[in-house]
Amino acid sequence: MGKASFVIRRVLQLVVTLWAVGTVLFGLFRLMPGDPTSYVVSSQMTQEAREQIIASYGLDQPLHVQYVKFLENLATLQFGQSFHSNQPVTDVIATYLPNTLVLMLTAFITAYAIGITLGVLSGWYRGSRFEKNAVIVALTARSVPTFYVGLIVLWIFGANLGVIPMSGMTSLGTQNASFWQMVLTVDFLHHLLAPALVLGFYFMGYPLLIMRSSMLEVLSEDFIDVCRAKGLKERTIMFRHAARNALLPIVTAAAIALGYAVGGSVLIETVFAWPGIGREMVRAVLRRDFPVAQGTFMVLAATIIFLNFLADLAYGYLDPRVTYD
Repeated sequence: MGKASFVIRRVLQLVVTLWAVGTVLFGLFRLMPGDPTSYVVSSQMTQEAREQIIASYGLDQPLHVQYVKFLENLATLQFGQSFHSNQPVTDVIATYLPNTLVLMLTAFITAYAIGITLGVLSGWYRGSRFEKNAVIVALTARSVPTFYVGLIVLWIFGANLGVIPMSGMTSLGTQNASFWQMVLTVDFLHHLLAPALVLGFYFMGYPLLIMRSSMLEVLSEDFIDVCRAKGLKERTIMFRHAARNALLPIVTAAAIALGYAVGGSVLIETVFAWPGIGREMVRAVLRRDFPVAQGTFMVLAATIIFLNFLADLAYGYLDPRVTYD
């Protein structure tokens, strides 16, 4: 099978997967207990007014008609109107998604910079106390729930020491002309510090363990002995030759981890009251705001699926040994 055929097949799989995710979401929210119209209509309204409002959201239609309409909207990236705010869901996503991306990318870059460095060193100094401590840190980071670490950090550094803000992206009353002007302020960076580090601590274990294993494999190769026979410095061998060749699994795994990082920020956004798409999704579910909940779920799912697709393509591009059979 050629590369073009592989890409076409993966694109078709991507479309089918998105359809399956959308169908599950549609059914899941319809099976949830409670009346989704409770936020739309008031008990004080007349029966005629209530029916008009419910009809305007399409909730009076049979389930299969709602499903077909849902798929049509999905194909055109139109997720409908929010029951709660009456805003288009695309506007809600456009408002909250940048906040999530800033938090997630800061945590992700921090985690990979520290995780790769510790992974290289722990692989190089195999059997040392440093390697044992690094593995313990990595396993701890992957094992302890992020919300638990977040609550501890808030309790110690927020409630008791008062050195970090307890919630939000900016201080109360702060006005900024644009999103990018806000991102560049010290006040925003102060609010970003704690949630980004907590999220980064969780992500760090993944690249650390992969890089350590990859380094151990590379260090057993013959070309490392050749480098030493040439009289190269140990630091040169470690970073320029061993670490460079050990990076391939990290590059491909990063695309997958990046997708999960977007979804993984939900708990941290909730704990730190960070106004991102994850926290908005939780609030939409609690309010039984189907359009917003479905739209935000679909964006997170599509991000993960698309980045998995890119990882598959990147692996074949970076490693010539990979075939498309």
